[in-house]
Amino acid sequence: MPRKRQPAERLTHADASGRACMVDVGAKGVSAREAVARGIVQLGPEAFAALQGNRLAKGDALAVARIAGIQAAKRTAEWIPLCHAIPLDHVAVDFALDEPGGRVRVEARVRARAVTGVEMEALTATAAACLALYDMVKGVDRAAAIREIRLVLKRGGRGGLWRAGEEEEGP
Repeated sequence: MPRKRQPAERLTHADASGRACMVDVGAKGVSAREAVARGIVQLGPEAFAALQGNRLAKGDALAVARIAGIQAAKRTAEWIPLCHAIPLDHVAVDFALDEPGGRVRVEARVRARAVTGVEMEALTATAAACLALYDMVKGVDRAAAIREIRLVLKRGGRGGLWRAGEEEEGP
């Protein structure tokens, strides 16, 4: 059963005066952390066929998007204010082509041994992979759409395991 969260007494990313600050994680113990995020890129039939057949003018869109996602995960602290720089153990970005739906499902999985989680790294990897896919297909389909980027799994640290659909009870 998911553990019930208590409301925070104060914001974690603000000091006593209300100014933005980075959370001090120095007293936390190192543990294995993992996060998985997913997103969808919706394509029209022509763009989907070109992607599936590796016939896009810019080249292998899935290879480019995979590398973009991995690079983004490694640079998350540069993109997201107040995010800790974390040495990552593993980043994987994978794709599933849903031909009937014209969708590319993007999944990023990130692992590290750290004092703080890797959720933002997984989300950033997913977003960057989706953006790179859009860039690769926009010449064929400017109406391509990025949808539903979300965290689906978090493991490690004080919170243990969390999966989407198993949200914690409210206060």
